[in-house]
Amino acid sequence: MSELNEDKNSAKRAEEFLQVFKKGAEFTQELLKENERLRYQLLRVKELPDGNGAESVAAPKLALLQKKIKELEEEKQEILDRVKEVEEENFDFANRYVVIESENNMLANLYIASYQLHSTLDFREVLQVITEIIINLIGAEEFAILLLDEKVGQFQTVAQEGIELERLPTIELGKGIIGSVGDTGESYFVDDLESYSLDYDHPMVCIPLKIKEHVIGVIVIYKLLEQKSRFADVDYELFTLLAGHAATAIFSSRLYSDSERKLSTIQGFIDLLTK
Repeated sequence: MSELNEDKNSAKRAEEFLQVFKKGAEFTQELLKENERLRYQLLRVKELPDGNGAESVAAPKLALLQKKIKELEEEKQEILDRVKEVEEENFDFANRYVVIESENNMLANLYIASYQLHSTLDFREVLQVITEIIINLIGAEEFAILLLDEKVGQFQTVAQEGIELERLPTIELGKGIIGSVGDTGESYFVDDLESYSLDYDHPMVCIPLKIKEHVIGVIVIYKLLEQKSRFADVDYELFTLLAGHAATAIFSSRLYSDSERKLSTIQGFIDLLTK
């Protein structure tokens, strides 16, 4: 009886051992399957561009893209620098064009003024030409042309614009601004045109009319046209031209007029004698 019980107990332990072994085998199999599944998933993750293997796959492409971006940025900066240089060159050319255009206009105006001054020997016509130059080329509104009477040492007004003759003062050589200009032969300009107030003894501009160093008269300007706020370079060139060429034209026309009068007088005497 006891042997029978031992056999049953042995069989039971054997069965329990087999169950434990079977469960261990099944657990081991499950571990192997899970390990295989994890290895497969890890492999897939490494192959994905955004997985753990992305760095090894994308790093070369990223470096290439960064290099290309850098090259494009450098090329862009070079283009911007060149555009800036071209803009500066265009601005410089535009300024030079304006200067050249201004110089061409100045030369044209000087040529026209000089031609007109010497186009006639009639004294009144010469004064009219000078008046037109002062109005149209310089832009003066109120001014006068005075010639020196050396016998009395005074300036006599021979032409005026925008001014009543009675309002102009008697100017003596060497006295006041106008008289000093007539004495020294040096042009006079007020320092500030905008703050200038009308004063017939104190013009804003006084230009001597000279033949070499000999002053025969002056041009005095008291007011500019409304659209004229300052003197340009061409104006000073015109003043220089007037100082010399206008004086020569006036002097020549006066000599011609005097000679014409003398010739007329002589011809009159001859006519009387022959009759």
